[in-house]
Amino acid sequence: MLTKPTVGIADLTAQDCRAFYKNHDLSPVDVIDNCLQRIEEANPELNPFCFIDFEQARAQARLSEARWMRGEPIGLLDGVPVTLKDVTLNRGMPTRWGSRSSRGDGPWDVDAPAAARLREAGAIILGKTTTPEYGFKGVTHGSLYGVTRNPWNPSLTPGGSSGGAAVAAALNLGCLHLGSDGGGSIRIPASFTGIFGLKPTFGYVPQWPASVFTMLSHIGPMTRTVADAALMMRVLAQKDVRDGYAGPEYPFGDVPVASSLKGLRVAYSRDFGYVDVANGILSVTDAAAQKIESLGAVVIEINPGFVNPEKTFNTFWRAGAARLLSRLNKEQRSMLEASTLEVAERGLSLTLSEYLDAQEARVELTAKMAAFHEKFDLLISPTMSVAPFPVGLDRPSNRPDWAAFVTPFNLTQQPAASLPCGLDSNGLPVGLQLVGARYKDMTVLSAARVLESAFGRLAPPRSAPGSPR
Repeated sequence: MLTKPTVGIADLTAQDCRAFYKNHDLSPVDVIDNCLQRIEEANPELNPFCFIDFEQARAQARLSEARWMRGEPIGLLDGVPVTLKDVTLNRGMPTRWGSRSSRGDGPWDVDAPAAARLREAGAIILGKTTTPEYGFKGVTHGSLYGVTRNPWNPSLTPGGSSGGAAVAAALNLGCLHLGSDGGGSIRIPASFTGIFGLKPTFGYVPQWPASVFTMLSHIGPMTRTVADAALMMRVLAQKDVRDGYAGPEYPFGDVPVASSLKGLRVAYSRDFGYVDVANGILSVTDAAAQKIESLGAVVIEINPGFVNPEKTFNTFWRAGAARLLSRLNKEQRSMLEASTLEVAERGLSLTLSEYLDAQEARVELTAKMAAFHEKFDLLISPTMSVAPFPVGLDRPSNRPDWAAFVTPFNLTQQPAASLPCGLDSNGLPVGLQLVGARYKDMTVLSAARVLESAFGRLAPPRSAPGSPR
């Protein structure tokens, strides 16, 4: 008979699971059953999951329990519950990319690199989380899966496009959640739901099939804790020959626990020189910057020094949408949502000269940020310029640049994370963006671990469906 730990099962981190399984204090069967029960409670109202594999999750939990009882776990994540965004291929589960234009009948017989690494590490894949059509929006609603809602206030959006993963992470419906980020799709919902989300340096996490946005798109962890994100990266960031853009080996172990940021050179920008930011956001991030300074870092308020790269980003985004459109037949195109078609059609009108100009601008921006990080270890800023806004809207009507803090770093391929740093006057989460030089993901994670301890974690109200009781 296993002795239950004093911490509630619904509050466990992935690190907790590993320790309890090893000591035979808790069984993967207990954890998976608890997750599935709370998913059933949360999904009708909040809609974070588009597919839940009850039968296989429970079967895998029983196998994991037997391995732990023998003292023979198969990997770092044996028995740990995880989820995949509905853009990641994995065996036995449908992948629809959030679109009615995709086929729902499979066959689903291959794992993408991320799914394969998680499975090899013993993780138990609970199901697939919701995304808007092909991940093209920074919110999570669409004609295939309906509306995904924010557990802090169900009338508000959790952001997107990894909105389902963010809601699942905020409610701990599984410990580790896979997101993708082509223009803020990990960091936007991380900020709006009060979780930690990391867009790693491009190439650390292999991708296959390649995103239509190619070198804008990153895959990374969405978790309640920084330590869990680092653990997930150790599993995800392994070579896979199917990705020709894969970068160097990932230099990661566990993120050390520290209480000081002494010697860290930090640039704080409130608006990048061109972003219109809500006052309620700035008051929280200003206080966060002061806290960082009190922890020993040298903090200088300065803009990163580049002009708004919105035109450059939009050129690549629209070209990617046009590329998607070229892969679909006439019937599939008729099933696309109007907003997706609009972006794709604008991409079709791009000229070769415009695309090459964008390539040149991207190279210049990347070089500018490389030079910036010769002086600063980190750039910090608000993650979002606004608080979560009502569901059903693609963007807030009063701030067209609402995601302007996140998109530049998809162009430069740097590591960028969103860490919750407090609540605004309406009691909604505010994210602080931490940006490091390329391949300096450990700098981002190490600083985030210190700040997580200083700021404290955020959790949705206990009244939210599926929340830990």
